[in-house]
Amino acid sequence: MAQKTRELVKDIADELIRLLNKAYADELIAYFYYKTAALLVKGIHAKTVAEQLEEIAKEELEHSEELADRIIQLGGEPLDDWDAITKNANYPKVDLPKDRSDYAGILKSVHVAEQGAIGVYDDLMKFLQSHTKDPVTWHLIRHIMGEEMHHEEEVETLLGL
Repeated sequence: MAQKTRELVKDIADELIRLLNKAYADELIAYFYYKTAALLVKGIHAKTVAEQLEEIAKEELEHSEELADRIIQLGGEPLDDWDAITKNANYPKVDLPKDRSDYAGILKSVHVAEQGAIGVYDDLMKFLQSHTKDPVTWHLIRHIMGEEMHHEEEVETLLGL
């Protein structure tokens, strides 16, 4: 970690890295479930739902990469074991319906996950506000939170909310 960066986060580096790793785990799990749902969805509207889930999955994977980069910049290491990822995640499971043509059920599962992600990033922003002046991490979390809010809106549109 660079010297000035260390100075900015010196008192909270371990906790910040822990929180970023939890968000990293959430993003990897979200990618897995959204990609899987996109592959498995069936029925007359499957293509539309699959395309939306695929797009969100790509963005979740991008978020995980951005978080991993920041963890490394702060002197930590991203989680590198699937058991550790599921153990440390805020949301280790997305409950997809067994009926792959239940679009509303699939989208509701994704909606709950997006709302959870927004809460995680809101908590991270509050942590950053109260503990450090780290504009790089702040900007990253704000950026990801904005995309999660956009995902929530897209899913709500598909659900007709």
